[in-house]
Amino acid sequence: MATHHDLIIIGTGSGNSLVTPELEGLDIAIVEEGTFGGTCLNVGCIPTKMLVLPADRVLESRDAARLGVTIDGEVTVDWPAIRDRIFTDRIDQISAGGERYRRSQGFVTVYAATAEFVGPRHLALSTGEEITADRVVVAAGSRADLLEVDGLDRVAPDRGVHTSDTVMRMDELPRRIAIVGGGFVACEFAHVFAALGVEVTQIQRSGALLRTEDAEISRRYTELARGRHDLRLETQVTSASRSDAGTWTLALKGLDGDTDVEVDAVLVAVGRTPNGSRLRVEAGGIELDARGVVVVDAQQRTTADGVWALGDVANAWQLKHVANHEARVVAHNLAVDTGRREGEPMEADHRFVPHAVFGHPQIAAFGPTRAELDGAGTPYVDYTQAFGDTAYGWALEDTTGILTVCADPETGLLLSAHCLGPHASTLIQPLIQAASFGQPAGEVARGQYWIHPALAEVVENALIGLEV
Repeated sequence: MATHHDLIIIGTGSGNSLVTPELEGLDIAIVEEGTFGGTCLNVGCIPTKMLVLPADRVLESRDAARLGVTIDGEVTVDWPAIRDRIFTDRIDQISAGGERYRRSQGFVTVYAATAEFVGPRHLALSTGEEITADRVVVAAGSRADLLEVDGLDRVAPDRGVHTSDTVMRMDELPRRIAIVGGGFVACEFAHVFAALGVEVTQIQRSGALLRTEDAEISRRYTELARGRHDLRLETQVTSASRSDAGTWTLALKGLDGDTDVEVDAVLVAVGRTPNGSRLRVEAGGIELDARGVVVVDAQQRTTADGVWALGDVANAWQLKHVANHEARVVAHNLAVDTGRREGEPMEADHRFVPHAVFGHPQIAAFGPTRAELDGAGTPYVDYTQAFGDTAYGWALEDTTGILTVCADPETGLLLSAHCLGPHASTLIQPLIQAASFGQPAGEVARGQYWIHPALAEVVENALIGLEV
């Protein structure tokens, strides 16, 4: 006999924020197969950025000579202290506290289990229990992909094979690590481990890193990475073997023919797969698209009556700020649907979704690349501002940072922006605001003060440079 609830929430990342005061008093079930808090808190955005910070400090200290400052002596890295600051002191306490709080609420039932749909709004749990509900929210996230190479087709931290889920909790830094992939996860970890003194070999099957970025951004970052660690482009891993001593030998096929690389650990960072298929959502009447993403409408409703979905399981961006936005939409719509809030359902706004890569330097962007605008036949004008051509850029002695803005030539409305350089993830925010609120480039550039000589003048000058 199945236990019935008013609402079932699958996943405790952004799904955990759905239990708003308006819904308190409903009989709510939360199903979580892993650690409370989801990917971002436990193995994603937050711990990786806490790991990037010490790596940035190391590179900044090495770069200080250009500014007339010499820092003598070798950099000493206390990996257990770095790791424990992130997890023991912060992340693990937040996760455990979040679960304790939910379990303390009398109207919430927490099921520590995996789940599969066996019918409309009907779940079978790995505990042997079955639960049903009037409404269900699928917020089950995504999982890291592995390689179809024997030995690298499963996570084995004790054998030195990692994904982003495990690599930050290593007992000690390896002397040598192979990082397979060229996306943002691979590039961030390559930056971190190389800065902390690990010999990094990054293996990328295409001819550039971060190839979904604007072409010039991708080219510049690839060249910077090439100068910091061993980068193998247009290369694939064909086989892997582990010695009795615990080292891995990866056989590679690439531009240099067949070669080998010997390392102490391997990080596989080749993408993530939405968890909808693992939940067998189609048995609940929920449609998946060709990529395995749960199909939702503008209100985050799935194709099944009474079921919503949000986050990595239901969009292609796989970004925490997108999941949080969608959670706000779903929370509002649940309150309307249950009669606990007056008004109409909300729709998600995915017009200008930004992203950032916390490598060195940072990358941030929103909107289509210039190649995508060209491919779509969209009229646009663009302007690229070098960081080094502004006053604060001179102070930084910056030689690589750029900001490219694209706008409609008739209206001056921003279509996209692509930035590489110090604090890119912060600098791009006024451009996201301008695009979201329909503010023409000229008004943004001339309608406010810009602090001189702050780095924000990069944004001001880029907007002024647009011929609109």
